[in-house]
Amino acid sequence: MTETALRLLIPGECALLLIDQQAGLAFGVSSIDRQTLLNNVIALAKTARTFELPVIVSTSATKVYSGPLMPAIQAVLPGVVSLERRNMNVWEDEAARNAIIKTGRRRLIVSGLLSEACVTFPVLSALAEGFEVYVVGDACGGLTPTSHDLALRRMEAAGARVTSWIQVLLELQRDWTRHATYDQARATVEAHGGGYGIGLAYSRDMIHPV
Repeated sequence: MTETALRLLIPGECALLLIDQQAGLAFGVSSIDRQTLLNNVIALAKTARTFELPVIVSTSATKVYSGPLMPAIQAVLPGVVSLERRNMNVWEDEAARNAIIKTGRRRLIVSGLLSEACVTFPVLSALAEGFEVYVVGDACGGLTPTSHDLALRRMEAAGARVTSWIQVLLELQRDWTRHATYDQARATVEAHGGGYGIGLAYSRDMIHPV
C-alpha cells in the first residue's frame, strides 16, 4: 500500500466525479432505497461544494432514456455543466477524461449509476493510470444488492477505497474548529445525516453551557 493511500483525504488533492446520476437509471436501482440514494448524492455534492472540490459530471442517453442529471443534484451544483457521452466508460470519453485530468487532482472521489458498469469501468481505468480512487458506496446504486456488492468488491480488489458520503465529509473537515467550512459542513450533516444530523441540531438548539 502506498504512503498516499494511507493519508487522510485533503481537499486540495481531491476531485469529485458524478456519473449518470439520472432518473432513468435510478429507476433500475434496487441495491438501496432510491430516496436514500438521492439524499446521499446531494450530501456528497454539497460536501464537494463546501470544500471547493472540482466536480466533473458526466451523463449518457439524456435524450433517449436516462434524462438529465437529476434536478435536485443540479440545484446543488449551479454552473456545473454535464458532459454527455455515448459509451459506458467515462475514461474512454475524451472530453470527460480530459476534464478530470485538467483538474490536476490525483485523488478521485466517485459516485454513480450503475455500479456494475458505468461506475466500475472508469474506476478500473483510472486506477490503471495511477489515480487513487475512492468509491462512495452509498452514493452509488446497482441493479441488485448482490451485483452492487460484487461490483464494490471487484473495485476494492483492484485498489479502490470504498467509503461513504459521511466519511468523506468528516474526513475533509476533521476538526470542527475549522471555521471556514464549519457552517456548511454542519448544515449538510443536519440536513442529510439522519440520526447524527438530528443530534447535531439538538445540541445546537437545546444544549447550552452553564
